[in-house]
Amino acid sequence: MARPRRDVFAFFADALNLERITPGFLRFHITTPRPIDMRPGAVIDYRLRLYGLPLNWRTRIEAFEPERSFTDIQILGPYRRWRHQHDFVDVAGGTEVRDVVDYEMPLGPIGGWAQRFFVARSLDRIFAFRRQAVAEIFGR
Repeated sequence: MARPRRDVFAFFADALNLERITPGFLRFHITTPRPIDMRPGAVIDYRLRLYGLPLNWRTRIEAFEPERSFTDIQILGPYRRWRHQHDFVDVAGGTEVRDVVDYEMPLGPIGGWAQRFFVARSLDRIFAFRRQAVAEIFGR
């Protein structure tokens, strides 16, 4: 993005913007009362639909380094384990956002099957939508 890192980080550090960059098919909504103070230990609750099933999801901000990175982990939700690190890197002409997601499905072999045939594709679709939405918000 052709914007300074502080601006891009500030957008992502405002948890309410997550609703703006999440595809509509998830019917994603933050239920935590506002304002949300993004800091280590902050807990954020969401409601969404995954494959038509209503889900509640709770994450905790595990690490928060202003203008550099933050990491959220799932403490309640559809995954056995979920850790999402957001890194913000200066590049020629602006800022690059790097998402590193480490997750594990529940239900052993059944979860592994679901991950291969549904979940990985859905996550690719969600993050592709997010990249497009952020590009439109900040301008290419």
